[in-house]
Amino acid sequence: MGKYSKLILKILLGKSDASVRFSELMNLMGFLDFEERTKGSHHMFRKEGVSEKINLQKDGSHAKPYQVKQIRNIILKYKLGGDIDAKI
Repeated sequence: MGKYSKLILKILLGKSDASVRFSELMNLMGFLDFEERTKGSHHMFRKEGVSEKINLQKDGSHAKPYQVKQIRNIILKYKLGGDIDAKI
């Protein structure tokens, strides 16, 4: 299992939202083909076919837990987790 698959699984399990590193989440968004736009400390992501806008901000070196939950909901709604979605 690759690093992105492990991170997606960690996010989908939802047991450790507060421990997801901001840099890992940023890299995952790129891996999932989201386009990034930055304005100050706000990192906004869009993807064709995904109606929600994602806004990420740091909380120290970690992502904010409620934002990890938003990513989880988007991964599940749009089936962005590939084979991992089926295992959950």
